[in-house]
Amino acid sequence: MAQTAAPATGAPAITPISLKAIAPWAVFFGIVMLILLYFVGAEQGATALISGEGVHEWVHDGRHLLGFPCH
Repeated sequence: MAQTAAPATGAPAITPISLKAIAPWAVFFGIVMLILLYFVGAEQGATALISGEGVHEWVHDGRHLLGFPCH
């Protein structure tokens, strides 16, 4: 009886990701990061979109970590 060889189990081929595939995600995450930067750095200031101190209290430590003045 002849034995058949099992297929080789090598690492899968890595295909590069095209710029067209990455671009929409990069734009999306860039916009999200700008929104987060706004809330950490500018919200509850002169250009506040939300009244009160709620956002300030939630991002207070982040302001200090990133070097934004808040006191």
